[in-house]
Amino acid sequence: MTVAPSKLPVSAEHRGDAFDVDLIRQDFPALNQTVHGYPLAYLDNAASAQRPAAVIDAISHYYSQDHANVHRGVHTLSQRATDAYEAARQKVQQYINAASTCEIVFTSGTTDSINLLAYALGAGIKAGDEIVLSRMEHHSNIVPWQLLCERTGAVLKVVPITERGELEFDTYLSLLGPRTRLVTLAHVSNALGTVNPVADIITAAHEHNVPVLLDGAQAVPHASVDMQELDCDYYSFSGHKMFGPTGIGIFYGKEKLLEKLPPFKGGGEMILAVSFEKTTYNELPYKFEAGTPNIAGAIGLGVAIDYLQDIGMDRIAAYEANLLDYATRAIADVPGVRLIGTAAHKASVISFTVDGIHPHDLGTVLDHQGVAIRTGHHCAMPVMEFFGVPGTARASMAFYNNAADIDQLIEGLRVAIKMFN
Repeated sequence: MTVAPSKLPVSAEHRGDAFDVDLIRQDFPALNQTVHGYPLAYLDNAASAQRPAAVIDAISHYYSQDHANVHRGVHTLSQRATDAYEAARQKVQQYINAASTCEIVFTSGTTDSINLLAYALGAGIKAGDEIVLSRMEHHSNIVPWQLLCERTGAVLKVVPITERGELEFDTYLSLLGPRTRLVTLAHVSNALGTVNPVADIITAAHEHNVPVLLDGAQAVPHASVDMQELDCDYYSFSGHKMFGPTGIGIFYGKEKLLEKLPPFKGGGEMILAVSFEKTTYNELPYKFEAGTPNIAGAIGLGVAIDYLQDIGMDRIAAYEANLLDYATRAIADVPGVRLIGTAAHKASVISFTVDGIHPHDLGTVLDHQGVAIRTGHHCAMPVMEFFGVPGTARASMAFYNNAADIDQLIEGLRVAIKMFN
């Protein structure tokens, strides 16, 4: 098996030192550019993060040296591709501390993972059954369950949120009952940055024998996630938000639960035997992976995980917490700014509005100052409705952002306010 040539990331060379964001930034080619004559301040990480050179190089090496279909060939390239693909699965298993690689299903992303479960659970859902979710969910954790309810007659039960953007936990407890078939909630809100009390959420659901799915898309890039410690039943996330490629994601499920679920898609790879009379499905996790997979995406995700672990998730979380505090105070000090979502426990996401400026206009002005943020409803329209706004500006940070990025954002806000006032 060949191994992609790689240069040790700058950050990994200094993993024993104090967190050096300037060295880390050197690993990310996209950060070394100007936009409209300004250095790029990339603050749209909740939508999609940048990739370190190690990930880009690994994908290039796969396509230039090792590309072949996996699991199906006896020739050397197929064996190389298969080894690299399955090694990536093992890296994911270790990263989230799943019990086995058979619990790690490759998908195209968080949305695909949630749809997989919504479809697979459908056969066991009856009219009057209940799915519990919250008002802060991304549309990807709302629409699949609405479709399930339309097919089966099940009912959505929605946990409300507070003005701070936190779940009303007592109401959540009251919604758990004998007809509850699933609790499905965001680990971290993409629109608000709220870190939900997932351990307590899971414990309460399990007291009612209700399984829990967590949307972990905004959690896994920022802190350690441990399936054994959480004891959640299903977990989903995307590679592109954790410095890996687009088009690759993970659906985790406890083995005993995955064994009971029917496959989501039919085709090659997810079968052991096919005749016109009967099909025998493949073993886990392959019965959920129909067709030729995103091999390069999986390999790239594995390298992204290597990169994160080289730095250390605890170090990343500590650095981002300090940066979030700095950014929150700086943005709040700008006249006319309203922070949307002020939960006690947050990840590095700040949503806000500015008096007299539509979020889209604000984003356009900031872009001309070299600052990349996200504007709009962030695929969380029920959140915007609750706060009475059409959308927000959202600055979302990663461990490669620094105080200079925040200062550039603040200067851009002042430019926008001066323009519109």
